[in-house]
Amino acid sequence: MVLELRLGDVIRLKKPHPCGVNQWIVVRLGADIGLQCLKCHHIQLMERPLLERRFKAFLSRGEVNG
Repeated sequence: MVLELRLGDVIRLKKPHPCGVNQWIVVRLGADIGLQCLKCHHIQLMERPLLERRFKAFLSRGEVNG
């Protein structure tokens, strides 16, 4: 099953970022998913299969487009 992501989703990953937070906002969609750390604002690209393995929960959902 494919994880349905939207721009603006706030998600929690299993492991924290080095700054200590495991909450990210989705800023780019495609083959690679762009994530921005909510504490230090670092942007990281992650391949979709890797993100699906590290995904833990949705904290809030972005708007539906279309």
